[in-house]
Amino acid sequence: MTCAAPLIRPYRSDDAQATLDVFYRAIRVTASRDYDPAQLAAWASPDIDPADWATARKEATTWVAEIDGTVVGFTDIDPTGYIDMMFVDPRVGRTGVAGALLDRVTEIARSREVGELTVNASLTARPFFERRGFTMIAEQQVERRGSVLTNFRMRSPLR
Repeated sequence: MTCAAPLIRPYRSDDAQATLDVFYRAIRVTASRDYDPAQLAAWASPDIDPADWATARKEATTWVAEIDGTVVGFTDIDPTGYIDMMFVDPRVGRTGVAGALLDRVTEIARSREVGELTVNASLTARPFFERRGFTMIAEQQVERRGSVLTNFRMRSPLR
């Protein structure tokens, strides 16, 4: 896959499977250096219902990153400035895709006059968010399907 600048566009209903695939690859590959196999299986459980996934993505303000017509990442933002999901396919990691997605949701938050962005960042994502000006509020231990995962409540004021 080329490393051209991604096209950032609104989520469409036909993006459901592609975004779910990115979610699985990002967790199972990229996050595998920070979480053990049981934690990864709990986080990216194979029993996620594709219809439920599609509904959740459609109901969220979701944005998709696309390169050469292929979905390579996605993110979302709620009305308060909370970013629930930001995942990038490992094939294009560290090429600016996550930054482009964050730039888009930052624009949205500013247009809504939201005072700050917040996120619960994984061990894997924390350095990215710190490089982009987020600071840690608290370390959290989150139970998911019987496994405990560490993440970090983070914030970035919008001026």
